[in-house]
Amino acid sequence: MGLPPLPDGRKWGLLVVNFILTILGAAAPFLLRLYFLRGGRSLWLSSLVQVGGWPLLLIPLAVSFLRRGPGGGGATLMSFSFAATFAGIGVLIGVDSYMYAVSSSLLPASTNSILSSTQLAFVAVFSFLIVRQRFTACSTNAVVVLTLGAAVLAVQAPAGDRPAGESTSKYAVGFATSLGAAALYALTLPLTELMYRKFREEVTYRMVVEVQLLVSALASAVCIVGMLVNGDFQAVGREARESEMGEAKFYVVLVGGAAAWQAFSLGLMGTVACSSSLFASVVLALLLPVSEIAAVLLFHERFDGRKGVALALSLWGFASFCYGELTLSHHLLPRTSSLLELELPAP
Repeated sequence: MGLPPLPDGRKWGLLVVNFILTILGAAAPFLLRLYFLRGGRSLWLSSLVQVGGWPLLLIPLAVSFLRRGPGGGGATLMSFSFAATFAGIGVLIGVDSYMYAVSSSLLPASTNSILSSTQLAFVAVFSFLIVRQRFTACSTNAVVVLTLGAAVLAVQAPAGDRPAGESTSKYAVGFATSLGAAALYALTLPLTELMYRKFREEVTYRMVVEVQLLVSALASAVCIVGMLVNGDFQAVGREARESEMGEAKFYVVLVGGAAAWQAFSLGLMGTVACSSSLFASVVLALLLPVSEIAAVLLFHERFDGRKGVALALSLWGFASFCYGELTLSHHLLPRTSSLLELELPAP
């Protein structure tokens, strides 16, 4: 038997914590882009950075165990089907990380961010198919508008938007892998929500952390296999020595990126558990303007009228979705969400 369900105030507190984690992890894509801009070349290494920070999750789990005491129970006992499903999601995340690494190596951060915002449209579709999320006129409009935003970027991309020396074909590959990564990651969010719905009586925030550890560990295994096949482990030292950042900063970027990605992922998975996959994608869309401004300031990327139109369409889609959900409820969380009754470890 678990603890009594959390009151609404505690659920809101968890949502705030998850939102803060997501904000802290928002620096991760820029650290990844910095790796490539300063001479990084390994796609599988950069993929591993996105998922390899899972040992950090052992810290909160250890603290939780110590607070419970020796008789307070150990790790959560997951059923085989529950663990196997999340292991499969981990494999998908590993493949998604590679696709995102490819797009980050070929596209400006600002372009990649706008394309990644199409996750909201993909999540809306997958949520409808997997967890029967209800569509409204506003959510349908959001899907259409976000798709138009990606289309604006696809049509006649100016040469100035491509990194120096990059061919049109490579830019197209980056564009396709960015959309593919957005779609694949969008698929994992409603799959995660579906599993939490099936096991909602057992779900605690401790389990959310344990699930994130399992998913990241399996995704890391995929990336490690890729590195072994590609011979990337032998090249890491050489990359560090040849990096324009210097060897020490090279490793700082990798370690910092791994920590940021893990905070980002845990924040999103926690948001899915507290509300829904669709609400988690809304949080991602909310970060888009910040990402665009940061890309211009940090990397001095060109922000032309085409990107401005795409950004405006993305924000329009985000606003349309939020308006539609707010008309269904006087609260921030949509009524169609599965509000899971989470539990915190006993003090």
